[in-house]
Amino acid sequence: MPLHLEPMDLSGKLQNYRSVLLVSCPVCPPASLASDNDSVLIEFFKHGIKTPAYEEFLGELRESLARQGIRTGVFTSYFPCPTTCMWTSGQRKRLQKRARQFDAALVMGCTSAHYTVKEALRDTDCEAILAMQLVGITNASLKFDFPFKVELEKSRWVAAGEKDLSA
Repeated sequence: MPLHLEPMDLSGKLQNYRSVLLVSCPVCPPASLASDNDSVLIEFFKHGIKTPAYEEFLGELRESLARQGIRTGVFTSYFPCPTTCMWTSGQRKRLQKRARQFDAALVMGCTSAHYTVKEALRDTDCEAILAMQLVGITNASLKFDFPFKVELEKSRWVAAGEKDLSA
């Protein structure tokens, strides 16, 4: 049950920073963009465990920031728990160490992921900024194709607040 997230408009929010670390949750944002773009979730032998639609989005975001003269980096953590909202203290410490080299951490995830990052960075000068907004919950069937290709089949939003979007 991934949360369905959409990128927020960041124009103007990052102009005062010289460097931004994209803190990427590898669960809900990739599933959301794969669903929105009706594209493959995982194509292991071609992209590893990365989602092409999400990686393309991150690449475009980094290029856009580079054109504004903002240095970027990317931080994500898969093990022992991939979801940013449930990182271990070790994962949080690794983020804190890496983020010391940046002015801001752009959280590519939900509000709970933003809270995780904000707490991890509370003793640094790196500001945590939420970059995605919750628009619903995704429901989909996973379809597995040979060789290790995973797609979201019949993907749809099923809830946004109290409103049911499945109808």
